[in-house]
Amino acid sequence: MSVDPEAQPHTAEPAASAPATPTGNPALVALPTFLVGGVSLGLWLFGFLPRDLPGGLVAAVFFVNGIGVWVGSLWAARLGQSAVASIFAIFGAFWMSFGVLVFGLVNNLFGVSSDTAVAATQVQSIQATFLIAWLVVFVTLTLATLRLPLAFTLLFVLVDAAVALVLGGVLGGSTTLLTWGGVAVFAFCIVGIYLYFDGMDGELGGSPRPLGRPVRR
Repeated sequence: MSVDPEAQPHTAEPAASAPATPTGNPALVALPTFLVGGVSLGLWLFGFLPRDLPGGLVAAVFFVNGIGVWVGSLWAARLGQSAVASIFAIFGAFWMSFGVLVFGLVNNLFGVSSDTAVAATQVQSIQATFLIAWLVVFVTLTLATLRLPLAFTLLFVLVDAAVALVLGGVLGGSTTLLTWGGVAVFAFCIVGIYLYFDGMDGELGGSPRPLGRPVRR
């Protein structure tokens, strides 16, 4: 006797399980690499790395900071963390462009005059333009992220202060302002270390550290 296949009961196929949502903390990559360039910049502003040898910063700020923070940005974007990806992309772009600026000035890639007096004015203008543009971006970032915990706002305010002090040192030829810029750099590095410890400890099962109430709710 033949069996009509249409008459056989159909067994419901199990529904395909939804892909697992990716998880992770991109800050655990971005923050330590951010600190490498920050500490290097602070040492240069303090004069530990001679100020007439800025080329020594290129490896730290471009290859470590720029690439490392960008990896964190791409990871955050992959997780759908748009705000985190934006923050890391901004800092990654800053460090990479700063590395290019230093490399270009050291190797005279910007067409700076061979006349010493003219060259000094041109270099000052190049540096000031770079710092002004980034100061605008960092202040905007600070104001746009006031809903974040206070520790992040403090980090961004210290970055603003560091850029403003270095800009003042460049425009006024003041080594004192550059040194104070180094103080601000080391201050935001300390906050960055605190945030890294908070993220790493939490990832390993520890209790979260207090980050402070947001300025804006």
